Amino acid sequence: MADGTVLPPDPLAGLIAAPLPPSISLWPQTWGSRLVIVLAVVLLAAGLWRLLSRYRANAYRRAAARELAAIEQAATSAASGVDTNAIALLVRRTALVAFPRKQIASLTGPRWLTFLDASFEGEGCAAGPGAVIGTAPYDPRRVTSADGAPLIALVRRWIWAHHD
Repeated sequence: MADGTVLPPDPLAGLIAAPLPPSISLWPQTWGSRLVIVLAVVLLAAGLWRLLSRYRANAYRRAAARELAAIEQAATSAASGVDTNAIALLVRRTALVAFPRKQIASLTGPRWLTFLDASFEGEGCAAGPGAVIGTAPYDPRRVTSADGAPLIALVRRWIWAHHD
């Protein structure tokens, strides 16, 4: 300094930086935990694969449900009633996708309705609102929206619940 005082040496100047510890690995250290992680990844991949294949396999159900909703919408907006022939054709096309053609193509009338009841373990096709499905291709008619509501509900349930 200008007045002649001497500054003491910097006490921090002689310090050496402390070495950092080695970085910690994020990979598990034991083989058992590595095996658990691999197993979890494989199970997750298998689960996703199953969900995707199930989603793809049910594409025809979603398409049938959309078409049924369109039939229902047309019946309520036009006030002309539910087109039973359109519903019968929808059920037949959906069944042809879900079941072997040889099994159902020749079914008509009561045998067709019995098959529909058996395919979803329910009732209502052979004796109930679904009885009109068996005769609709030969006797196309419209039923009122109020009378068609149980039929639409039955067909919707069949679309989502049938199995082979």
